Parts: sequence; structure tokens; C-alpha cells
Amino acid sequence: MHDLTDGPARFRRDVFPAKARLFARLAMTHRPKTLFIGCSDARVVPELITQSEPGELFVVRTAGNLVPAYASGPDGVAASIEYAIAVLGVNDIVICGHSACGAMTALAEEHDLSATPMIAGWLRHADSATARAAAVPAAPGTPDVATLVRANVHAQLQNLATHPSVARAVAARTLTLRGWIFDIATGAIETIGGAAVAA
Repeated sequence: MHDLTDGPARFRRDVFPAKARLFARLAMTHRPKTLFIGCSDARVVPELITQSEPGELFVVRTAGNLVPAYASGPDGVAASIEYAIAVLGVNDIVICGHSACGAMTALAEEHDLSATPMIAGWLRHADSATARAAAVPAAPGTPDVATLVRANVHAQLQNLATHPSVARAVAARTLTLRGWIFDIATGAIETIGGAAVAA
């Protein structure tokens, strides 16, 4: 890995000049079409996976790609969702889980999280995913983590649908919700329905 302090200089010298016109336009407008909700995991880079240019994705990253169900009161994830829909007018929301997710591994393997109460509390937003995964008969060769990753994307899509701005836009047919699972080892993206997005 390169020295982090060298990154901005390399960007300004080697990358920015080729995209100067794009950044000049972006300085005046912000109109992404997709809200991408992914895991905070450093191996999952939304712009790289989707091959998106700056300005094309509005990105929210949380541990375990968790989306708390709607509740009154201040919430950074809820505010970002509302902003993406009500202000930016995004047409798509992707919730992207991934293989070898640390959050899902901790739940599947029942790690002791007593020393990390904030993490333990946050992972409660995956309780319905844990219940859903427990109800799926284990297939031979299918790791529990993979089952939970899939169940979690389903659960987070359901949580997302509880947000009023999402519900209104889905009812108006101006918004599509998508569930993806990114496989780190192969680069494949699978939709929750089983159809391959990329192989």
C-alpha cells in the first residue's frame, strides 16, 4: 500500500488532469442516480465494483451494510436515505452484502462481543437476518456465514422499505430496490434472486 500522505499529491498530479472537466461540472451539480448502501469493509469499494465515475453514486457505508428500520429521532443512515430520495432524486437503491463479512461472521459464529458494546448494539439491526438464516436448512458445503450474508441483504431491504421516503417513491414507481452480494475472491456480483450481474 502506498503512503496515504502521497495519495492526494498523486491524485492531483496523475488523475485529476484527465478528469478536470468532469470535476468542473461536478463542482456545480450533484445528481447521482443510485444510492449504494454497502459494508464499511475496506475490500468492498462501490465505485470500483460498479465502475462508476465520481458523481454517479451516493454512498452510505455501515458495518454489515445494516440499515436500521425507520424510527423517529436523528439517525445518520435515515437522513442519508431521505436526502438521496427527497433531494437528489435517486432512481435506484442497492444494498450490497459481501463474502467473508466480519459483521456476519461475528453473528454466525456467535463471537463474544461483550468487550465491544457499540458493535454488539449495532449488530442488533441484523436480528431478523439471524432468525431468517436459522430457518434455512443448511445446504451441504454452504457456510453459515454465506447463508447469513444472503439473509441479511433480504432483511436490510425490508428495513429500508420502512422508511417513509422509500415507501413513497416505491409506491410512485420512481425507485427500484436491489439486493446484491459481492464475492471478494471472484469479483462476481449476484442478485438476491440468483441472477448473475457480473461474473
